[in-house]
Amino acid sequence: MICPSCGASTKDGSAFCGSCGKPIIGYSVGQASAAPSGGGAYVAAGAVSRGDTGSYAGFWLRFVAAIIDGLIIGIPIGILMFLTIASAIPAMARFGNQPANPAMLVMAILPRIFFIVVLALVASWLYWALLESSEWQATLGKKALGLYVTDLGGTRLSFGRASGRFFAGRGISYVYGIGGLYFLIDCIMAGFTEKKQALHDMIAGCLVQRNA
Repeated sequence: MICPSCGASTKDGSAFCGSCGKPIIGYSVGQASAAPSGGGAYVAAGAVSRGDTGSYAGFWLRFVAAIIDGLIIGIPIGILMFLTIASAIPAMARFGNQPANPAMLVMAILPRIFFIVVLALVASWLYWALLESSEWQATLGKKALGLYVTDLGGTRLSFGRASGRFFAGRGISYVYGIGGLYFLIDCIMAGFTEKKQALHDMIAGCLVQRNA
């Protein structure tokens, strides 16, 4: 077992580090092995289990974090959207002396809008999945508010699980017609469930916890 505070090797099942004396909040292993007699769970290589602390992030904390993350992602995407649509102006100007043709306008703008939507989806996916599966276990918004994401055992998410969490929530919100309503219900559930889980947390088997 490796002490997460000082990095020293500590006997498996120890409650405190023999080097620095700090409590052991988890352990990491190079490969799957038998769980220690103390009841510890398997932990993926390089991951540290913080455990289920019982201190969950409620709706309003998550809402503020989402606003921060939305600004971080939305501002550059908005600027790019403006520049991309503006690039259609020269194409439309070629038809300036002709009667207005809606089909021409759609042909000039629609591919650019599709490009922006796909780019926004991919950028959002990588932003949430990479950061929530990183050592931070949190996006910039969550990090600012002292929140972090774990699986149900309190262990850091893999990139695959973090991706599943994203697509079960924000990813579905991109689906025309039903996405907005689904995401609204998904988020509201975080205010009413026992462990403050949104629907996408339940689907992916995740918790959003907060530092004590």
